[in-house]
Amino acid sequence: MPKLLVVDDEPIICHSFRRVFAAPDVEILTAGTVTEGWRRVEQERPDVIVLDLQLPDGSGLDLFERIRTADPKRPVIFITAHGTTETTIEAMKHGAFDYLLKPLDLEQMSGVLGRAFEAARLMREPAALPDDPGGDRIIGRSPLMQEMCKQIGRIAPQDVNVLILGESGTGKELVARAIYSHSRRASRPFMALNCAAIPDALVESELFGHEQGAFTGADRKRIGKFEQCGDGTLLLDEIGDMPLAAQAKMLRVLQDQTFERLGGSQPIATHVRVLAATNQHLEQLIANGRFRNDLYYRLKVVTIHVPALRERRADIPELAHYFLFRYAREANRDLRGFAPEALDLLQRYDWPGNVRELQNSIQAAVYQTAGRTLLPTDLPGLADAPLAPAAPLAPDAPLSFDLAATIESMLQEGGKDVHKRVIALVERELIARALRHTHGHQMQASDLLGINRTTLRTKLRELGITLDKVVTDQNGE
Repeated sequence: MPKLLVVDDEPIICHSFRRVFAAPDVEILTAGTVTEGWRRVEQERPDVIVLDLQLPDGSGLDLFERIRTADPKRPVIFITAHGTTETTIEAMKHGAFDYLLKPLDLEQMSGVLGRAFEAARLMREPAALPDDPGGDRIIGRSPLMQEMCKQIGRIAPQDVNVLILGESGTGKELVARAIYSHSRRASRPFMALNCAAIPDALVESELFGHEQGAFTGADRKRIGKFEQCGDGTLLLDEIGDMPLAAQAKMLRVLQDQTFERLGGSQPIATHVRVLAATNQHLEQLIANGRFRNDLYYRLKVVTIHVPALRERRADIPELAHYFLFRYAREANRDLRGFAPEALDLLQRYDWPGNVRELQNSIQAAVYQTAGRTLLPTDLPGLADAPLAPAAPLAPDAPLSFDLAATIESMLQEGGKDVHKRVIALVERELIARALRHTHGHQMQASDLLGINRTTLRTKLRELGITLDKVVTDQNGE
């Protein structure tokens, strides 16, 4: 469960955080001094820290420096009741996540906390390649994915900027995190900014910061992402939506490694590694005058294309089983796998929303199904959609799932009954193939498998296998 530590000597502040922000999935910890705060950091290892600037036994900055030295990735949010914020701004330049003035605006605080927890998750849960243990894995062993992962492995240690292209829902953020996790900057901060989610007028301020009075409403100096990130990695998601004025500044950053805050005249050097991602056709945006040609060529020196899910249908069974076991564990459901017809349906659907749509479909099916096996009827949105032609099943065709990868997924997700679930998957594959081989003839399939027909029928019922065509034996049984 994520932990939030609030270090403030005002009991009403700590009490307010416990009342307002405590949730079933968030644990609130409190401390009133530097000493107690550091003890709780060491013992509890909170994900996010809210830190008052002035504490009875010292400065919040002293505690921040100790936290920063021990773990530069942990987001720290300063809160202060004092009008001058220069000291806190200096702290932000050394990596503080944000700062807010008292009295606290709950809606604003909630938004900052949400971003801080997300930043903590992105930095602490490594994005791993298919053969790596743990973390949020890139799943897929199709030739397209193997080639993409090789490219990630080649360019991750190189200190170059990378442009990541792909349709919505393909996993561009996961690719960016994999590059970061395998880079020489993996111990430094990783920050992400969604250019499409920020009003155009605020994008420059978010990226580069601003001086007090730079524009209406700029009542104090603000540090932008480039200064916060230090020598870490910054992901600019949906860069195709970046306003032209901000694009001009980005070009200068990439060319000269310097920028100025809005309203400022002092050049500031930066050593941030920039990863950019978009689902838009940048060349079309250039033709329409909405994206700078020179910035595009600066970004595309190293380009990674994340394939659409329909271009790697062979990966769908492994992805489907990964999501099935993950959500079954979260829902405390004993689900064994997919009926062959359901797996066939998943592989023939085009998935315009890509992996994200597949993930949502499996999650919904896990909560709605009444049995232990997901059937086509548990995927109602897919049954009536246009489907790709079914590929003929050759006798030596590979398994409809990757056995080794599926076992690994089960072990990684930490659920129980791994032996029972793996045996059920293998039995379903074996029996389905035997019935296809005998054109649905159950007696021949029983002989082939070396089991009697009563056992075969029991297995069919337990595993959720249905036959479109039943071939009876010579006795009409």
